[in-house]
Amino acid sequence: MLIDIETTPNPATLKFLPGRSVMGNNTPLNFSSRDEVEGRSPLAEKLFSIAEVKLVFLGHDFVSVTKADNADWSEVRPLILAALTSFLESGQAFFIAQNSPESQDVSLPPEEEEVISRIKDLLDTRVRPAVAGDGGDIVFRNFKDGIVYLTMHGACAGCPSSKATLRHGVETMLRHYVPEVSGVEQVEG
Repeated sequence: MLIDIETTPNPATLKFLPGRSVMGNNTPLNFSSRDEVEGRSPLAEKLFSIAEVKLVFLGHDFVSVTKADNADWSEVRPLILAALTSFLESGQAFFIAQNSPESQDVSLPPEEEEVISRIKDLLDTRVRPAVAGDGGDIVFRNFKDGIVYLTMHGACAGCPSSKATLRHGVETMLRHYVPEVSGVEQVEG
């Protein structure tokens, strides 16, 4: 079984490509601790059994793993590959579907709904595919008073270049196409 490995802009994160769908069309999942897994992903549970694993992100067709700061990839990478290989051979599902409540229950004025729709469309069509290529994801959280609030996941969380990506890439694009946007802020999610 061949699992490709790609580096990411974040030196603490590697992107593992198992050659098959991981999340498919489902929303990617981000876990920053074993406690967050709570039966949602047998794969994430297995990866967190490796002490040096700090974060697990399940993307559409990849798994990004972030190691602890004091860990060395030459020691951790073989452990992750062994865990991924045995998991893939087991035939288990990568994740267990959960019913999650919608993030916004309040109704917004139609003009604000339209602005948020344009923002989400740009993120989904132009930003998320590029960020996924680097082993991460970017998630819309809110839009208020001209500010778009986003959360970075996977390789993008904690990446040294994530602030520059948000400011010079995402913010510039959103301000160009959506004049109501005056800035972008990163929030924890």
